[in-house]
Amino acid sequence: MKSKEFMNNLKDKSLAELNDELVAAKKELFNLRFQNATNQLDNTSRIKEVRRNIARIQTAMSLEQKAAN
Repeated sequence: MKSKEFMNNLKDKSLAELNDELVAAKKELFNLRFQNATNQLDNTSRIKEVRRNIARIQTAMSLEQKAAN
């Protein structure tokens, strides 16, 4: 998914849904790092993509919190 599409998708979600997405992304990142450490990961660029998605989710969460205040 492209970054603009991903951000537009995040803007439509509530803070609780964003938090769930963040937890899922962090679990995925942990699993990817574990696979990379054991030489089982084929697509190492996925780590970078997930890290950026985590940052996008956190940005959307902070924008949502600022809009609520």
